[in-house]
Amino acid sequence: MRTCIRRKTIAVLLSICLLLGLLSGCAMFAEYTVRFDGDEIPAQTVRSGQKVTPVDDPVREGYVFAGWYQDAALTQPWNLESDKVKSDLTLYAAWDRDTGDEITVEGNDKDFSDLRTPGSQEEAYAYSAFFRPAPDDGVQPYVGDPMPYYEDGVYYIYYLKEGGDSYNHSAYLTTTTDFLTYTEYDAPVLEASRSGGQDSWIGTGSVVKVGETYYFFYTGHGDAATLEYKEKILVATGDSPTSFEKLEGWEIIPPAELGQKQDFRDPQAYYDPETETITLTVTASQAGVARILKFTLSADLQTVTYDGVIFSDPTETFWNLECSDTFQIGDTWYLTYSGQDDTLWYAMAETPYGPYGAPTRLDGKLFYAAKHVEDGENCYMVGWARRSESPSSTQDVAGWGGNLMVQKVVQREDKTLALAPVDAVAESFSVRRPLAVDTTHVSVSSGSLFSYQPAFTCYESFRITGEFTFTGTGSFGLSFDYNGRDDKNKLISLSPAEGKLQLLFNEGSTPIAETAVTLEPGETYSFTYLQEGSVGVFYLDGQAALTVRIYGASGKPIEVFAEQNDVIFSCLRQYTRP
Repeated sequence: MRTCIRRKTIAVLLSICLLLGLLSGCAMFAEYTVRFDGDEIPAQTVRSGQKVTPVDDPVREGYVFAGWYQDAALTQPWNLESDKVKSDLTLYAAWDRDTGDEITVEGNDKDFSDLRTPGSQEEAYAYSAFFRPAPDDGVQPYVGDPMPYYEDGVYYIYYLKEGGDSYNHSAYLTTTTDFLTYTEYDAPVLEASRSGGQDSWIGTGSVVKVGETYYFFYTGHGDAATLEYKEKILVATGDSPTSFEKLEGWEIIPPAELGQKQDFRDPQAYYDPETETITLTVTASQAGVARILKFTLSADLQTVTYDGVIFSDPTETFWNLECSDTFQIGDTWYLTYSGQDDTLWYAMAETPYGPYGAPTRLDGKLFYAAKHVEDGENCYMVGWARRSESPSSTQDVAGWGGNLMVQKVVQREDKTLALAPVDAVAESFSVRRPLAVDTTHVSVSSGSLFSYQPAFTCYESFRITGEFTFTGTGSFGLSFDYNGRDDKNKLISLSPAEGKLQLLFNEGSTPIAETAVTLEPGETYSFTYLQEGSVGVFYLDGQAALTVRIYGASGKPIEVFAEQNDVIFSCLRQYTRP
């Protein structure tokens, strides 16, 4: 009996071995299909355990081939020289921008390890492109309401100085030739009256040259209860753009039809040498709706004619359209203004002063009071980047005044406008730095919870460039470490479902600023991010710009993140200054 059982066992084992051998033999001769994503390279039939036949690197204009991957997320590299095929396979090409620059590992980076508070970091920053006035006796002043003027290669930027030695928003001056370095004038070019009166506070204005005379039109804001008009338009004159004297007795008062004597400000002047007249636009309110008015002045200022309202806020949301300006690009005229406590808007027209189409926002609420300046080649918007009263606040960025911010104006094919980095500022970040990963692409996949992947370092000042594509509807973008806790991360977030580019604090729970974007799954988008100190601007290239304020992140990691989305960030670069 035992012998019989033993024989049966041996027979079964032999059968199993034979079957395994047959299966193994079949597997050895199995053939699989290897496809290459796209139509450029034909598929191959490869026997199991063999390597893919080498192929020429694919070609894409403006890019260099960065290797094959066996997943669309580009997380699993495939080596044609060593990896062997074991199943049907699709290989995906990774791409990188052909910039030709070499990576520099060491840089002259400031050490922030001992500066543990956002306030101490802010005091240590050396601002250059995003100009901030020098401290006055230990008190940090700020830039408010820039008034740019260009002449002979020099940009003169007058501004209302907030704090420091400035008396009641007196007007100060800084100059630049490239928006990268600035020369600051210590004394005010136009000081508020210390004896009270109509200009006990200085309000926004503009500088225009008529012949050899410079006119500085400005807002005289009186706070005395005895004054009939709280605001009037006043003027100062000078024989150079750096020195002015107030012209006593000259003024423009609000037209009677406005029905109010409180809001009448922000004169913007334009000189027409053919008619020898000055056009002056002024912001005011009428019947509770914000308006922009137009006046015509003779070159000697002896005649002032009120021409009426040229624009009314169609949203009826704002009680003032501050710092209005108008300019021409090609055959299109643009009116810009900052809605009170909101952001920069623009409207388009076929003629200099309307009628205008529906207004559209430019940037978010942290870029404010911007006016244009042009040099014959480019047009720029010059405004201020809003600050927080307390750098440690994680709830808002709502202080008045901040750093000077200049952005280049780009006209799209449909005549609408976009903002872009100033060329000299972007190019000043020329030292390529290593990333926090070994490749130039990072994939992030996430469900309902945020997922983070390391990517960059938050240096004192830097530029980041890259591209992204996505498949889902959830948000994604850049995440800045604030105190080591994910729930305190500060996010620059792109939300396809909401059509928004946002600055969010506390891992997305506290909205700070936003602007509109259009994002489609499967499309590839390029982006640029500039940061100096705590001031940054994120550009969705050719489409949108968002000014941000990121306190307390210097010396810490910057990650890419996603939430309910699958995102590939590619062609990533980070640059610092020499």
